[in-house]
Amino acid sequence: MVRKLEESLDFKDILIVPTSECTIDPDDVKINFELGGFDFKIPFIASAMDGIVDVNFAVEIGKLGGLAILNLHGIHTRYKNVSKIYKRIMEAEEENVIKVLQEIYSKPIDKELIVERIRQIKERGVICAVSSIPIDAEEFGYISEKAGADIFFVQSTVTSYKHISSKQKSLSLTKLCKRLKIPVIVGNCASYEVAYKLMTTGVKGVIVGIGPGAACTTRYTIGIGLSQVSATLNVTKARDDYYKKTGIYIPVIVDGGIKGSDDVAKAFAVGADAVMIGSLFASCVESPGGGYNWGMASSHPFLPRGKRIKTQIRGSLEEILFGPSTTYDGTMNLVGALKNAIGICGARDLKSFRKTRLALVK
Repeated sequence: MVRKLEESLDFKDILIVPTSECTIDPDDVKINFELGGFDFKIPFIASAMDGIVDVNFAVEIGKLGGLAILNLHGIHTRYKNVSKIYKRIMEAEEENVIKVLQEIYSKPIDKELIVERIRQIKERGVICAVSSIPIDAEEFGYISEKAGADIFFVQSTVTSYKHISSKQKSLSLTKLCKRLKIPVIVGNCASYEVAYKLMTTGVKGVIVGIGPGAACTTRYTIGIGLSQVSATLNVTKARDDYYKKTGIYIPVIVDGGIKGSDDVAKAFAVGADAVMIGSLFASCVESPGGGYNWGMASSHPFLPRGKRIKTQIRGSLEEILFGPSTTYDGTMNLVGALKNAIGICGARDLKSFRKTRLALVK
């Protein structure tokens, strides 16, 4: 049997080709985006990782015009006082860190803490987004909505349109979207077919990316994944086709594999509406993990698919996003770099930037 291998392109495999007759002043470039009826000044979302997002981080990025997602299956909904928990994770020996994470995350989720964390974010005047795995999405979605959350993310390592199990009831995204009054965002996926199907359920956004994150080991553990550029092209094609057919525009969020501002620009050039950032935000002073970051599946009791990684603290969140940069490696002033890339290509906003030519790196 002859099997066709699918092309798999990553950020390192492409370059943006500036071919416009004119360039635009970066200060005149607009990069705002809309998600679930909310308008954000910058298209940057902080991943639902405990090493990055706590209540304070969510508030800080919200004030700067972006969005952070609080993980409802993380330590903030299991422990009222998390400072000692962070210390245990950061000080754990490398050979014992998975066992430490498994022990910490084995404590049951306190639903009252879900309500408390959401209210702590909302009372400080920013948009509140929270994330749940599919099995708890119905219950946690209802709790989150009642507590005042604005956006509800349903995330798993690989999201499909339909999940079959003999042990548990499958989540119906269509029913969830109809039941909740707040917008539902779903992910992660990598194929055209799955993305298009997900868009028919009533979700207000789709996340693309399977295994590209620095703290994720899905590709090494179970061999599943697709390089991020190819995955993004698949999902944004589904978005565009769905829009042509229905007139409904579903934003696409690129999650994982972004190592610097060059990858940010490339993600938008291939069609992203927003990017979800993990490790780059772990290098912020405001990140609760002190430079450490670990994947959401790192604590899986039977098959951990994540690792604890360490990055240096480079500066404040504002410096990471807006500069000034003290490095030359593209890890600071992400907004400034993106606006420069768009302006150099003669575009004025994110959508017109997609018309830019791309070249394969040989």
